[in-house]
Amino acid sequence: MAETRRTTEGDPGLFGPRSVTWQLHGDPMMWIAGIRALYLQALHPRAVRGVTQNSDFRRDAWGRLMRTAHFVGTSTYGTTEAAEQAGARVRKIHRRLTATDPATGERYGVDEPELLLWVHCAEIDSYLHVLRRSGLRLTDAEADRYLAEHLESARLVGLDPGAVPGNRAEMAAYFDKVRPDLAAGPEAREVDDFLLRPPTHPLLVPAREVLWRRVAHLAYASLPPYAHELYGRPAPAPATVTRRLRLAGLMLRRVPARVRWQLPPKHILRAMARLGPDARPAPYKLGR
Repeated sequence: MAETRRTTEGDPGLFGPRSVTWQLHGDPMMWIAGIRALYLQALHPRAVRGVTQNSDFRRDAWGRLMRTAHFVGTSTYGTTEAAEQAGARVRKIHRRLTATDPATGERYGVDEPELLLWVHCAEIDSYLHVLRRSGLRLTDAEADRYLAEHLESARLVGLDPGAVPGNRAEMAAYFDKVRPDLAAGPEAREVDDFLLRPPTHPLLVPAREVLWRRVAHLAYASLPPYAHELYGRPAPAPATVTRRLRLAGLMLRRVPARVRWQLPPKHILRAMARLGPDARPAPYKLGR
């Protein structure tokens, strides 16, 4: 027990406090980025079927979001052992799941490398895109470092890091390559409808209309133009979207970090307790 405690107390985990990932993933705009990722991921018909055919995401939406947040938080701020265990759980779940193409009857595993790669790239690209566009100062070199760091998270979910984009040029080339495979099929429409009108208690419907829909619309607006074309729903001009993202970032970042980090799953506070106060994530540390 004592040996385990000594081993984990100074363990920086897979990324560590000097990484770009460590500084970025503590930003409150990660929630909007996560919704953007869901919109983008839903445009790959084979990938989104793995979600809609294996889970009732309408009834367990919050639970699904929290599980995703828990995985991201654990892989970013947890110990190496905790991150590896989280990855092993994800791989084990994916190995058991299959989906069926309704047009051909083909049954396939949701852990196909092509599908895992799409989910990974849509997620990491969304995080980077929203955080930068909302005003987080990040050089191109730091953006490339961020993508290179996430070859590690790709490995966790079962991908070969050598087949994963590790910089902005490779990521752009990947999206150009995969675009012909994208479509807003029935499952994507279901995700779109859910994100705009998630089930909630009748008393909370007004709050959903006032608050949540604005968040969902902003996440949708931040998608690339081809995604708007596929969904068939227009978005404001890019300059307007950028202005709104910056305003949202300005407002959310004014909430004291210690207050924000009290929300579950509290990975950042646990990491600071393990590594000391100097491990506190802060964007100004990026240039060091």
